[in-house]
Order: sequence, then C-alpha cells, then structure tokens
Amino acid sequence: MEKRFQDKVALITGGSRGIGAAIAKRFAKEGCHVAISFCGSKDKAFSLIKSIEKEGIQAIALHADQADSSQVQALVQKVVEHFGRIDILVNNAGVYVGGAIDDIHLDIDGIVRQMAINVGGVFTATRATVPFMKEGGRIIIIGSINGERMTASGGADYAASKAALVGYTHGWARDLGAKNITVNLIQPGPIDTDMNPENTEYAEMIKKNVPLGRYGKPEEIASAVAFLASQEASYITGATLTVDGGFLA
Repeated sequence: MEKRFQDKVALITGGSRGIGAAIAKRFAKEGCHVAISFCGSKDKAFSLIKSIEKEGIQAIALHADQADSSQVQALVQKVVEHFGRIDILVNNAGVYVGGAIDDIHLDIDGIVRQMAINVGGVFTATRATVPFMKEGGRIIIIGSINGERMTASGGADYAASKAALVGYTHGWARDLGAKNITVNLIQPGPIDTDMNPENTEYAEMIKKNVPLGRYGKPEEIASAVAFLASQEASYITGATLTVDGGFLA
C-alpha cells in the first residue's frame, strides 16, 4: 500500500474498536504514526497498538473520557508531548442513548452524557488540537446519517448530537481555511460494529432499505477517512461525505 502519510501523526478518538480501530490500522499501513484514545476498552486498545506497531510505526493508546473536557485536553497534550505535533485529528468517539421524548423512564443522565461525548468531546478535542496543527492539517469528524434523517422513534437526542456536527464542520471550515486546515464530516450509514451488528433481526429490516443490500464495513469508513486526510482531498473542506450504501438515496 502507498505510504501517503509517511511520518505524519494522527489522533483518533475512540480508536480501540470498530470504526476507530479500522481507521488506526489504515493510517498505520500508510506510514502514519498513530495515537488512539479509549475509555472502556483498555485490553482492545493495547492489543491494537501491538498489532499496528508491526507496520514499523509509532503508536500509543491513552485513556480519556470524551465527556470530560479536562481529560480530552490532557489527551491532546500527551499526544503532542510524545510526537511533537498532530497532523490529522479524527473525532470518532461517540455513544448512542435512545429514548422517546414522552418516555417516563428516559435516561436523562445518559442523554446528557451523550451530548457531552458526541458534541462536547468533538469541540474540546478540536479546539485543543488546532494550536498544534500546522498548515495542511486535517480534521475529520465521524457523524451519522441520523444527523440528516432519523428513521426510527427514540433517536431524536442522538440525531441532534450528530446534526450539531454538521454546523461545526461548516463553521470550522470557515475559521481554519486561512490556515489551510481542512474540516470535513463523514456520515456513516449502517456499519457492522459491536454497537450495531449486522446479524440481528433489526438489522435485517435495515438492509431492506439499503440499495446495496448489506451493512458497511469499518474498513470502508476508514477508506473515506484516508481519502479526506490525503493530498488528493486538499481542496475539499466544509463538506459532508455520506457512506451509507445508498440508505439516504
């Protein structure tokens, strides 16, 4: 594989499993040094680090709760202290907490934490990283097609958290354009991960609404991230790339 990111440094939040792990592996294969954050998957995080170090690159895993702004700021500082800079930031960490607005058992604390991670964590990580990012830097945010369309009841709060990322993408592209730092959003559709496995009864209903007839793979999101992080995407900023097998078509 072409080493498009030779000696660059990428920070992937929530990088211990699923989409985040696939992104970390893809960057490593293309020569990029990698830092990942994790919260509840320590064993998976360090197992991933060992595997990608075989690519001959440097890799570190750091604990950080994305809902805690002080921990996120410390995460960025530790990455900079270790590598000296951050060339690519991938805001990937996210959670899903569902519940209809009229549900008397709605997990309010969970909803608040969801917003803190899905929105606050992205804001804090980006704001903390920008001072250490040189011209030509890349900021890539992993959102969701639910930020554009919620197709089931009980997902309004999650959808709102992902819709907020669209506004940040547009605004930050304006803020950082003069520094030649691009900011783009990827909206995955149904992707086969621990959070949303393809082998459930509910998943069968989803696949009926996907023109390609299947769930996506984490590696397919990683390919989209690699493109937006590459020189080939140097004139793309403030954009939304939907990777959903045609679900929103």
